[in-house]
Amino acid sequence: MIRLLAFLIVVFALGLGFAWLADRPGDMVATFNGYQYQVSLMVAAVAVVAVVAGVMILWWLVKSLWTSPYTISRYFRVRRRDRGYQALSTGMIAAGAGDGALARKKTKEAAKLIRSDQEPLIHLLEAQASLLEGDHEGARQKFESMLDDPEMRLLGLRGLYLEAERLGDRNAARHYAGRAAVMAPQLAWAAESTLEELTARGDWDGALKLVDAQKSTRQIERDAANRRRAVLLTAKAQALADSDPTAARTAAIEANRLRPDFAPAAVAAAAALFKQNDVRKGSKILEAAWKAEPHPEISELYTHARPGDAVLDRLNRAKKLQEMKKNHAESSMTVARAALDAQDFSTARREAEAAIRMDRREGAYLLLADIEEAETGDQGKVRQLLSRALRAPRDPAWVADGVVSERWAPASPVTGRLDAFEWRAPMERLGHLIDSHDDAPAASVPAIEALAKPAGERPVEVIDDAGGETSAGKQAESREEDHVRPITAAAFATVPTDAEAVEPAEELARLPDDPGVDPDEEAEKSRRRFRLF
Repeated sequence: MIRLLAFLIVVFALGLGFAWLADRPGDMVATFNGYQYQVSLMVAAVAVVAVVAGVMILWWLVKSLWTSPYTISRYFRVRRRDRGYQALSTGMIAAGAGDGALARKKTKEAAKLIRSDQEPLIHLLEAQASLLEGDHEGARQKFESMLDDPEMRLLGLRGLYLEAERLGDRNAARHYAGRAAVMAPQLAWAAESTLEELTARGDWDGALKLVDAQKSTRQIERDAANRRRAVLLTAKAQALADSDPTAARTAAIEANRLRPDFAPAAVAAAAALFKQNDVRKGSKILEAAWKAEPHPEISELYTHARPGDAVLDRLNRAKKLQEMKKNHAESSMTVARAALDAQDFSTARREAEAAIRMDRREGAYLLLADIEEAETGDQGKVRQLLSRALRAPRDPAWVADGVVSERWAPASPVTGRLDAFEWRAPMERLGHLIDSHDDAPAASVPAIEALAKPAGERPVEVIDDAGGETSAGKQAESREEDHVRPITAAAFATVPTDAEAVEPAEELARLPDDPGVDPDEEAEKSRRRFRLF
């Protein structure tokens, strides 16, 4: 558009110029070699323009002829390159689709048309084709050759990392990931693998630096970075709890500041403060974490904050926690445990039963069994409670990758993934099991209404000698009534075991869900005697 506008401006200017000359007539005289030439001003201007245009056209022709060999070679070179890139594109699509044969064919075609030093993607396509063909050794060699090229080095490290992961060589995989992380900290796969390696070695400071680098490059969000820092600082505090209490306290307090609702950080910070006799500050940390989410480790450390406290003091502290988080199963369980230690069986039983009403789980039934054994010693009730505990859903625990742990850990023992443990109920049991209904009152057995008598069918004789009536009397009574009396479970119970069976006069009416018997098979079978049971 700009070029067109410029062309129009130039043409308009030339037109104005010639119009201006045409309005101002004049002559132009030139003397050359003794001859005098006189022309009008307009003709002279046109001649000048024509000479300039001729010179420009002549220069273009000469230049075109001079550069024609290069132009022709460049045309064929561009055409060859376009065919090569077309083959490369088709090969990459085939590799992504899993067509190894087509990918290998297009790799060879692209290598003939494009030099590999000019287009590094040919190396990638060749490695992908080798992987699709199952030639992992060839692919590994190709990835290793990429390490010599600065442009392809990260790609080669990525390929070697994936091959090491496939072979299960975690050390080699972490080695390649570490090299990639040094070159490009923004790579997620390299940073994650390096972070797992540092965590496995217990290099908490190095892991924290890596998390800070991820946060600075905006690879992870701020909340995720704070969560990871809290996990790493908590692990560092646990590792330094015995060797360096001061450093452990600093790390734990910072972790709790980053995530006040993270129970392991709160427990680590409070434990470090309790060791330095700062009970008040440690209790405040535990209370804040308890308000966010009750946890048994918090209640255990809170009730035993002062080792010299009596059992009644621990019970009062447990009740204080319950006031902070009312109508919660963990609060009732905390009070029940403290009351059991204080031999306050009524309070312990009441809170344990309240915990069962709020959340039926294994630990509540086991606690109630301990209370029953300590108070009454009734082994029957204890076994009943233990049986219910066996059928109840399990208590929440620290779970990571199918591993259930009693204590929190910063990484998964299976995959090494950071912050893998979650506080939840294990999922070995699919769904909630049906609770026992031993305590429920016995429900009355509903009467089973008999079907209406079909037309033309004689009534079936029912033997019942409880009232001393005969079969003939029963039959006469049934003729007088228009309907059949409902048969209940009590009526079945009154039939004596030595009663004689009665042969049915005709075929009984089929129930709606009875598929019946094939008449041919029924004819082949011998007749069976009719019995009530």
